[in-house]
Amino acid sequence: MATLSDTRPLPHLRVAMPRLPILDRYLLAEMVGPFLFAFGAFLLFWALNIFFIAADTLINQHAPFFLVLRFVLFRVPQAIPMAFPFASLFASLLAMGRLMGDNEVTAMRTAGIPLWRFALTPLIFGFAMFLLAYSMNEYVAPKSVDLSTRTFYQIIYHTNSLPIETQFFRKDPDTGNVFYVTQVSPNEKTMLGVQIFQPGHDGYWSQTVQAKTATVKGTILVLHDAIQTRYNPDGFVTQQQRVKTFRIGLPLGETVASFLSSLNSDPWTMSSKRLAAQVKSLQAQGIGGMALGNLEINLANKLAWPFACFIGVLIALPLALRFGRRGRTLGTALAILAFFVYFLMSSAASAFGQSGAVNPYVAAWVPNIIMGSVGGTLLWLEEH
Repeated sequence: MATLSDTRPLPHLRVAMPRLPILDRYLLAEMVGPFLFAFGAFLLFWALNIFFIAADTLINQHAPFFLVLRFVLFRVPQAIPMAFPFASLFASLLAMGRLMGDNEVTAMRTAGIPLWRFALTPLIFGFAMFLLAYSMNEYVAPKSVDLSTRTFYQIIYHTNSLPIETQFFRKDPDTGNVFYVTQVSPNEKTMLGVQIFQPGHDGYWSQTVQAKTATVKGTILVLHDAIQTRYNPDGFVTQQQRVKTFRIGLPLGETVASFLSSLNSDPWTMSSKRLAAQVKSLQAQGIGGMALGNLEINLANKLAWPFACFIGVLIALPLALRFGRRGRTLGTALAILAFFVYFLMSSAASAFGQSGAVNPYVAAWVPNIIMGSVGGTLLWLEEH
């Protein structure tokens, strides 16, 4: 019978934890080091490139060191869609190349392990990196790049807010009204130099409203101390008066956030959801051309670029099996060459997609389809 003074040890509870097979753990251990090295090197190169591009402006503005550092660091996540694929490609080439160089792959195949079995782990690793890259590009990069942009404008304009200086015509597809905003004050709440053009039936404007300032309440644009001008069917002025306030609904019933974002829409600071909303907004207004094509290609690349992690592994495996015995130098060179080819294909496809020569969504996936087909074919030939 146990007592308070009983010193017998309590029974240990054993929980069965799933463990990866030895082969998979061994392959992952070979890939993690090169992946982290390539990923860090790519981000460092990107950060230095951003700094040197903006160095002249930053130095001339005598910006504080930590403000410049914040600008560079928050801009780095913009490289995520390309850093992950490059690191996955590099890691696969070096890991499998090392195994080929030491004849470990030959030994495994002699022992009866099929090619697909030890190719499975790198492919799953590539798919996992795709999911991670997509998540970071969707939720981390937009906020980070937006903070970097705000920091840059703080350096340029010495202000704590992002000043929006633009001239943008916005058409409401429901009413035909055209909105024009000269600029937005640094607090992003007051619009300056606002004009509204209301169409008539004979090609002329039936009415124009001009105001020095305007604010937004809900989905209503309020113009202060506005000048209201009416025109007859021949386009001549029939009446002009000053009104204290003039209210009109925003295009598509937007809120102030979406209305202002349409004035300063940087695809790098938008998630897929926001980009899709911008695309639908332009389509509803009948706006096409390069403006729409640019947004569509960026929306498609939100998924296509991260998926290149899996494609990079797929193309790296057969290359490593063929050339792995020639050393890591060749593996590094092949990684850089394959990534450069992918980048050129992606740039060319984006140009065709933006111009409308090719469907933007098809153009974004063409490099993945071509590189994936080549990699899959070479891997199949290695097996057979």
